[in-house]
Amino acid sequence: MTEQELLLIPGPTPVVDSIYDALAQETLGHTDPRFAAIYRNAINQTKEMFKTDGEVFVIAGSGTVAMEMALVNTIAAGEKLLVISHGYFGDRFIKLGEAFGIDVEVIQAEWGKQVSRDAVAEKLATSKFKAVTITHADTSTGVAANLDELVPIIKEHGALVILDGVCATAAMEEDMSKSYGGVDAKIDIVLTGSQKAIGVPPGLAIVAFNQTALTARKQLTHVPAYYCDIENWIPIMNDPQKYFATPPVNLIYAYDEGMRLVLAEGLENRIKRHVAYGRAVRGALSEYGMKAIAEESVAAATLSCILYPEGMDDVAFRTALAKKGVVVAGALAHLAGKAFRIGHMGNTTVEMLEKAIALIGETMNELGYEVNTTAATERFNKLVFVRGTV
Repeated sequence: MTEQELLLIPGPTPVVDSIYDALAQETLGHTDPRFAAIYRNAINQTKEMFKTDGEVFVIAGSGTVAMEMALVNTIAAGEKLLVISHGYFGDRFIKLGEAFGIDVEVIQAEWGKQVSRDAVAEKLATSKFKAVTITHADTSTGVAANLDELVPIIKEHGALVILDGVCATAAMEEDMSKSYGGVDAKIDIVLTGSQKAIGVPPGLAIVAFNQTALTARKQLTHVPAYYCDIENWIPIMNDPQKYFATPPVNLIYAYDEGMRLVLAEGLENRIKRHVAYGRAVRGALSEYGMKAIAEESVAAATLSCILYPEGMDDVAFRTALAKKGVVVAGALAHLAGKAFRIGHMGNTTVEMLEKAIALIGETMNELGYEVNTTAATERFNKLVFVRGTV
């Protein structure tokens, strides 16, 4: 890999050379049939990943654009949205909904905990909600949502299921053909970005709609958007030689290669790998007196939010670690200064993570904490069961 640093934040994530090589290809015109063929293949690979019977949208933008697309194309002003929030990024749906005149209610979990099925059922029984948002893996807390519990109760009450997969897609199961919870309960929309578990540089908003969600769009008499109106994008997704807005040509090259790698590994294998990475990283860091705020039973496969031992200086730790070539992220909101966040997803390898565990221990020793790096790396290797690069 080209990168010299170990970029182990919750996104962007490490990019492999074949993706960089694709990104660096000559820029073709956005209506050139050669580019259209690549774009079409990227779209088809996205449909295969999500297993959707509807449409997917791969356009220039961030995950926030994808969130906006999901809301404005399904919920009218004055209709009700329920936000299931497991942290900072779940809360973002509140402001997004309010910006478009949507009546937003929220169930907020204690950070590090899951929202319970019973709490959702109780809230849904109080009113008619058009849709419910679920953050699959909240980037602020490292908590994963339980789709087998949540999706069925949402569908039982007739609401759309909108899944924020920004920090989960291509690493945690998001199968739009699956009936979750053993009943006829399916995800209607999945939204994500290019820069996390897919492992492509930032800049693409990716959204998948099933037929139920597409019907919801057709029933809207007004959509308060132009760029984010899926009706403007459907003709381009079906024939990429058509024009609506200029796509990021080189990023589409990179994304097409990134999706090739995802599907070549196989989603089942990829999910198992990410589960193993998360378990091994959290287990190894516990040898240093560090603790994930999410219990293992609710922990995301893609990132972890790790509490420091008492008295550790956040800035001093992350600065010293960065000088060794390992970049991790600070925590958000009330956890700022008390924890750090480490990504273990996408193109990240066992070798990268093992090296990071050793250097974290080395840094702690330099800061006056006596920790056993050998014990930590041995535990990491005992818990992880996939070796080698992606």
